[in-house]
Amino acid sequence: MLNGNLLTIDEVAKYLRVKKRTIYDWLKKGKIPASKAVGQWRFKKEKIDAWLESSHH
Repeated sequence: MLNGNLLTIDEVAKYLRVKKRTIYDWLKKGKIPASKAVGQWRFKKEKIDAWLESSHH
């Protein structure tokens, strides 16, 4: 994993077991917590985990 807890689109797609296209779709709709660094999307693992927890309620 990149920088300990920062995930790339590839990594977050694998982690969530979805296609990269799904991640891009979620990004477009603002559904998934992410930030852009140097023109590339990055995802904090703990924010993804919290998002997963809250999206199942």
